[in-house]
Amino acid sequence: MLSLAIKAEHISKAYQLGVIGTGTLSKDIERRIARMRGKEDPFLKIGEINDRAVAGKSDVVWSLKDISFEIKKGEAVGVIGRNGAGKSTLLKILSRVTTPTAGTIKARGRIASLLEVGTGFHPDLTGRENIFLNGAILGMTKKEIAARFDEIVAFSGVERYVDTPVKRYSSGMYVRLAFAVAAHLESEILIVDEVLAVGDAEFQRKAIGKMQETAAGGGRTVLFVSHNLASIRALCTSGLLMHNGCLQYQGDIGTVIERYSSLLHTGEVMKMQGSFAADADRQAQFNSVQLQRNGQPMGDNGVIDVFDKLSLKLSFTVRKTIYDSTPIIWVKKDNVDLYWTFLSDATPDILKNGIAPGDYTYEVPLLHPLKKGMYSITIMLGKLRVMDYHKAENVIQFQVEETSFDPTIHSFSANRAGIIANLTSWIRI
Repeated sequence: MLSLAIKAEHISKAYQLGVIGTGTLSKDIERRIARMRGKEDPFLKIGEINDRAVAGKSDVVWSLKDISFEIKKGEAVGVIGRNGAGKSTLLKILSRVTTPTAGTIKARGRIASLLEVGTGFHPDLTGRENIFLNGAILGMTKKEIAARFDEIVAFSGVERYVDTPVKRYSSGMYVRLAFAVAAHLESEILIVDEVLAVGDAEFQRKAIGKMQETAAGGGRTVLFVSHNLASIRALCTSGLLMHNGCLQYQGDIGTVIERYSSLLHTGEVMKMQGSFAADADRQAQFNSVQLQRNGQPMGDNGVIDVFDKLSLKLSFTVRKTIYDSTPIIWVKKDNVDLYWTFLSDATPDILKNGIAPGDYTYEVPLLHPLKKGMYSITIMLGKLRVMDYHKAENVIQFQVEETSFDPTIHSFSANRAGIIANLTSWIRI
């Protein structure tokens, strides 16, 4: 384990649903004796996987089931999966908040955890006192904590409230201070679960930057759980994909996100076109939208290759002049915004002069080439975040595959960084 920070072997965690206990005192004592002797629980049923969407028959559920993995020192690892996949349970076991039902975990070094708002904070103590308390829990001396105190407070941005009991903090202030403490005090492993989403955008950027610095420059290991795939992609180099309490995949973060996206869209029908009934009450509305491949309309569930040139054919009707508005198209990949395009970019005078009554049809080239993955397109007619005359979310959904991919010629598979591939010609001069 010289180069390993964490090694998990056959980790499982079972939870009892409903009333806890066997139902009789004698069986409860028998269970207690078995636990003291290091034996398995004699009344633990086989149970079921943790699929929250399906009603089960057993009163025991496996939140984690036979998970094994290794994480190297200095790695930034993203842990992703649907709600109820077992992510938080895994991090609580790693943080020693709870113990596994079966299996072992070995970790080298001290672990700093931020599992939920206010983790490790005493509400009646001030921010200053909680900083020293958290440092002491991590095994640091008062002198070591004092040396980093000013840096922690400055990073958190709560200087004015540092001598106020934290029970009076907002959830955002709680997270700011808690993250600053976890990130700046001496620990070899930093575990962060979801909570950064409570902070504002400016703090999220600071936190991601700090974790990148922590992993790359400081050699510390970072485990990060988030449903914000853009943050996961920005911070992490590798990942764990959890599904129904099982570890489905471990590998580079691009492939993990791609497989997670496939899980989210399992069973979905691809949509290459959409049409809308005329609505005389609308001042402006879309009539139809259609995905085209290499200039030709696509049928539903058609296969799209990374080299295919895609465009969107869009028609709309304006019944009464609309001002300060424009058709908008935005494209998402794996539920993350990829880019937006506006008609006003090509025809800027429409924002000043408006769009006169009439029928309009446009063909809009999409960014090319797109990498392998799941994409969706939303269209809107109006002014962003102010007014929409007509909006259709995820009206187009399609999957891009590497059907003609030759790794000996090109190298923009999932392992390549970024969301799109750039085939711009390089001209030697």
